[in-house]
Amino acid sequence: MPLRVVRQDITTMNVDAIVNAANTALQMGGGVCGAIFRAAGARELQAACDKLAPIKTGQAVITPGFNLPAKYVIHAAGPVYRDYDAKESERLLYSAYESALRLAAENGCRSVAFPLISSGIYGYPKEEALRVAVSAVNGFLKESDMDVYLTLVDAEALAAAEKLLGGAGEKGG
Repeated sequence: MPLRVVRQDITTMNVDAIVNAANTALQMGGGVCGAIFRAAGARELQAACDKLAPIKTGQAVITPGFNLPAKYVIHAAGPVYRDYDAKESERLLYSAYESALRLAAENGCRSVAFPLISSGIYGYPKEEALRVAVSAVNGFLKESDMDVYLTLVDAEALAAAEKLLGGAGEKGG
């Protein structure tokens, strides 16, 4: 199944795993990360993350989903855009998606939802972040059968998706 872009709160998605745009310390942050921690149960999720931290930029780890509809949370650490040159940022972002997808497959997931990793406070330009996400996911889907969703909520990211994918998105509930 091809990548589907949806306008939906990732914490409410009925999928096997959701991906957290994590920091390398696996600490509760703001934005999508904070929303995932709050919805899962911050204390429980933080305790699970503390056992796995730290991770490197471009890597991912998996924890239970606790109070989320998703069975798992995959924590993928994308790059802080200004900390690397453009080529290295792209490599690390691609690796974060690839690592998350591989973990999902290894854990028997048939569906996974991603936010647009690194495109918030990490400053990755949304159109470029979307291009990397689509490339990584489509590359993975050539080899694996999984339902993959990219959840977007802001107008800039949705406009970039429309431009890149030609209206392939759908609105979630």
